[in-house]
Amino acid sequence: MLTIPEYLSGNAYPGRGIILGKTAEGKTAIAYFIMGRSENSRNRVFTEMEDGIKTEAYDPSKMEDPSLIIYHPVRVFRGCTIVTNGDQTDTIRDGLALGGSFASSLHTREFEPDAPNYTPRISGIVFPCGGYQLSILKSADGDPSSCERFFYTYDAPRSGVGHCIHTYVGDGSPLPSFTGEPKAVKIEGSLDTFTQTVWDSLDNDNRISLYTCFIDHTAGTHECRIINKHQ
Repeated sequence: MLTIPEYLSGNAYPGRGIILGKTAEGKTAIAYFIMGRSENSRNRVFTEMEDGIKTEAYDPSKMEDPSLIIYHPVRVFRGCTIVTNGDQTDTIRDGLALGGSFASSLHTREFEPDAPNYTPRISGIVFPCGGYQLSILKSADGDPSSCERFFYTYDAPRSGVGHCIHTYVGDGSPLPSFTGEPKAVKIEGSLDTFTQTVWDSLDNDNRISLYTCFIDHTAGTHECRIINKHQ
């Protein structure tokens, strides 16, 4: 099992990424990061909301196209914390409200329509019990006519262990989609240590924003941090 720096450092462009896991003290650890290469993608910050966070333009005058880059990455709904790299956060929340599940909600969606990359939609959900699920919706080897949906369930997370999934294997043209199962990584230290570890592991030129959170399911509390490159 790798540490977070061992896994992420040296990869110039993993894109957007989710880490879900369990601390040594039994809390749920969450991280969501975004990266960007274009000026439009880099012109973003995370802003805290009552039920999670949203992305916003750092400089509204420079915003070219808000589609696919302005959304709610994190939302808490009925004790569940939903984390995604797009507007499927709302799809999952709405599906749960109607009695559906994480998986059934995502079966109504597919990868992003950003040819030729067809960026995968990655999603996660943490349940009140501390168990969690991750998902990736991706094109079949870049074929936009075929969507592949993968779901990973962790009902009994191990202390000190997390799982990381991200949109791209690395930089390229077109960008190569993530492959394989979510990578097991070590969850270490306090929330501030965890936050700084993830941030420092991301490429300095391409990292944009990071959200982290520790959930104490016994106390019912959320302790969160946000780092924005522009603030």
